[in-house]
Amino acid sequence: MDKRVIRVVAAVVQQGGLYLITQRRDEAVLGGLWEFPGGKVEPGEEDEPALVREIHERLGVEADIGMQLAERHTDYGDYEVTLVLYAASLPPGATLTPRRVRDFRWIRSGEFDGYRFPPADRKTMDALLGLAG
Repeated sequence: MDKRVIRVVAAVVQQGGLYLITQRRDEAVLGGLWEFPGGKVEPGEEDEPALVREIHERLGVEADIGMQLAERHTDYGDYEVTLVLYAASLPPGATLTPRRVRDFRWIRSGEFDGYRFPPADRKTMDALLGLAG
């Protein structure tokens, strides 16, 4: 039997040297962990509209999606995740509201090690940002 493969898109939003990360709600899969904002691509949906939808649902803002930055495939045992990171920007002065996330933070790349990320996010961030794994 084939494993279920989940396609996930996430936004790398950088402003003034800070990166936007969000914290998963406690009741979510891998609850409490941090990640770049985004979520699952629904059947029949393209990556970019899915990412715009997910950011709006989670943070209440409309994001502009740029180029694809990285793609990584991670096997979690019972299922697999293909995580695709895109550059993204938010409108000037946008107010973020944690809707379907527990919290959000703006952090420097050197602070990533102080936050727990899911394995797929960690591998992709390391490759993207050139951080030690």
